[in-house]
Amino acid sequence: MANKRRFDGGELGNPASIRGMLDELDLALLRGLHEHPRAGALELSRQLGVARATVSARLRRLEESGVITGYGPDVDLASAGYPVQAFVTLEIAQGALEQIAHELEEMPGVVEAYTTTGAGDVLCRVAAASHRDLQDTLVRLNHSSAIDRSTSVIALSTVVPHRVVPLLTRDRPKRPSRSPRYR
Repeated sequence: MANKRRFDGGELGNPASIRGMLDELDLALLRGLHEHPRAGALELSRQLGVARATVSARLRRLEESGVITGYGPDVDLASAGYPVQAFVTLEIAQGALEQIAHELEEMPGVVEAYTTTGAGDVLCRVAAASHRDLQDTLVRLNHSSAIDRSTSVIALSTVVPHRVVPLLTRDRPKRPSRSPRYR
């Protein structure tokens, strides 16, 4: 499974064709894994009423196509000792994206970073143990010769946590699964 997610279709293949290939069973599997992340193929097959081999084959296909990228635990950063989070917008020097990517990967407090359109070039999510720790990370960021300007905003609370199931099931014609129901 891919470590890095790209939005240009490079590692994800053709997003339109992937979206079109997800049927009701695929969506039910994704929903089941979201609701019960530790469920194995046998448990999922019982919950969904299909054969375990069907579940295993579908999961393998979803992994190989890049739809499922991992099974790691979701970690609550605040509970793990990093209650301060901020979003940092970086304006970088022309042609410095590769340098910035390397520098950001070297900073443990940077938990995500994306290239963006608009006033900034890169948007980072930063986690810190304290405001002082956040300040140290921001100072370290600003020491980079490739960063022209940075702007940060501190996250106060989560309004909508990371989620994908509502998006995957939105505006979807009800297409039956290609797999027979398990009896």
